[in-house]
Order: sequence, then C-alpha cells, then structure tokens
Amino acid sequence: MSEETRQTLLKGSPNIIDGKESEEDIVLNISLRPKKFSDFVGHREIVDNLKISIQAAKQRKEPLEHVLLSGPPGLGKTSLSHIIAHEMNAKITATSGPAIERAGDLIGILTNLEKGDILFIDEIHRLSKVVEEFLYPAMESFQIDFVIDKGPYAKTIKFNLKPFTLIGATTRTGLLAAPLRGRFGIFYSLDFYKTEDLAKIVLHSAKILGIDIEHLACDEIARRARGTPRVANRLLRRIRDYAQVAKLNKIDFDMAGKSLDDLGIDKAGLDDLDRKVLKLVIESYHGGPVGVESLAASLNEEVDTIADTVEPYLLKAGYLKRTARGRTATRLAFDHFGLKCSKEKQEELF
Repeated sequence: MSEETRQTLLKGSPNIIDGKESEEDIVLNISLRPKKFSDFVGHREIVDNLKISIQAAKQRKEPLEHVLLSGPPGLGKTSLSHIIAHEMNAKITATSGPAIERAGDLIGILTNLEKGDILFIDEIHRLSKVVEEFLYPAMESFQIDFVIDKGPYAKTIKFNLKPFTLIGATTRTGLLAAPLRGRFGIFYSLDFYKTEDLAKIVLHSAKILGIDIEHLACDEIARRARGTPRVANRLLRRIRDYAQVAKLNKIDFDMAGKSLDDLGIDKAGLDDLDRKVLKLVIESYHGGPVGVESLAASLNEEVDTIADTVEPYLLKAGYLKRTARGRTATRLAFDHFGLKCSKEKQEELF
C-alpha cells in the first residue's frame, strides 16, 4: 500500500476510541446489534439474572422493574435494553438525557407509553434537575403532577400513566441524584470485555458484514480493542477499508496487525490520545498527581472525553491510578514508553 493511500485512509478515520457514535456507527450498530440474549456475548452473570427477572415479571403479568445500566461507552448498554424489550415483547422508545430539554418533552413521551412499554434514556445522568424531578412520581406511582400558573392561580394537573419500565444508561453513576438512583429496582454495572469474548464478537460482525477473516486476525483485533465491542467493530471496519484498497480477499493476522499499527493503535490497544494523556502525566506532571480538568485543558479536550472514554480503560489496564489528589502514572505506564522513574518518585508513586 502506497504512503498516499495510507494517509487517505487515515484522514477518513475518526478517533477510534471516541465514545460518541458517528452516523456510520448508528447505522451499522443496528445491523450488528444482537436481537436476543442467546446472541449476546459476554456479561453472562448479568444476562442470567436479567433472564430470571424477565421471566418472573412475565409470569406475574407485570412490567419489569426499572433498570439502571452503568459502565463506560460501547459495552452493550443500548443492546441490552433492546434485548430486554424483545424478551418482554414490549415496544421500546429510545431517547437521551440531553434530548429531553423541558418537562413538557418528558410528559409528552410518558403519556404516549402503553402498558408494559419500555422507555430507554441514554446518558440519564445528563437530565436537567427539573426534568429529573418529574421522573420520581412517574417511576414510583406512575403519575405526574404538573403545575400551571403561579401564586393564587396555580393549579395542579395530575397525569395518570400506564405502568411502564424505565431503562436508564449512564457512564457516570456518581452524577445521578440519590433519589433517582434509589428508584431503580434492578442495577447492573458493565465491565470491560475479555479478549476471547471480543474475538467472538469480531467474528460474528465479520460474517454479518460479509468479511472473510482469519481467527488469528479476530484475536489480534480483540487484543487491541480496549475491552470494548464498539471499538472492536470500528477497528474491523477500518481494517476492511485497508483490505479493500489493497485488493485483499481475506484479512489475515499480518494484515490486521499492519493496519492497526497504521491506525496508531499499539499492541496494548492504546491510541494517540491515550498516549498523549499518559505522556502528559509522566513528562509534564512528573508522574502525577494531576486532576482530570488539568489534563483536559492541557490537551484541549473535553473533560467528558477524558473522564468517560480515556480514563476508565487506562485505570482498568493499570496505566493510571486514581488518588485523593488526582491521577498518577503507574510503573506500567513508565515501562510502556521505556522510561525510568527516579528512586524518589518511585517511592512517592508506587
């Protein structure tokens, strides 16, 4: 592959680990999304517990209790929500916290729900406080009290809702108000995937997309996918572009590895932004501690991007450590760049 062709492909590739879904992601994720529990890979304990809850609710002929799913972006919160709706034979209405700007928007959505319907709110931690307070009675007693006018002319209009299930998804459980969090009867936290499970997802996605790929290539993509199915699928699509331009009919181990190297995804699964964050902590802040706001400002990135997308994996993989004073680099981070830490700093950090 010529250098000119390689640069063209790189320019067309967005930030691979970005937690936000592009238009391409949204379209393709619908086709790649598992439709039922038997197709869902990983989180076996969560899936088994959900099956029991769903079966019990169906036997009682009641809606499922409200469900809260938390975890970093791309781990299957939306997929699980749609599977729950499928297993409950329920209609699902999907929206997000930022999209519900006014209380009237929420009331309109809730009053249109039929008995047993599911309302899925992504990024539920980003609901405004006013809107959030309307959810409390809706979740608890399936009613909404709406006040019109002010002072002596104020009137309360009571909306009776049909029993429904709210499924909330969040990357920041700590930002949820305690009253809202306490109204969820079912709560699960999704963790990063194991490499073998990601390899199965890559192979399954390749079949759906009509990509011929070796098992070893699936393993290599899985190893560099940061434990995240969404990232694994993005990497697969980018490698498909490389294979198409190079006129290769099958993606093998060498081709997958070379493509990932060209994309800037190293063997540890770290991309350019990951490495910038770690180098900043090590070189500019002498290994830390440093606050996430300072990191974001120094890199000219959004705080949410660092906190929601970059930091969780670096913490899980052992490159960063969270302390009361801020984030510090670990010995693994120094080793990754072939850097040595002074004896005094080692005693302070490690």
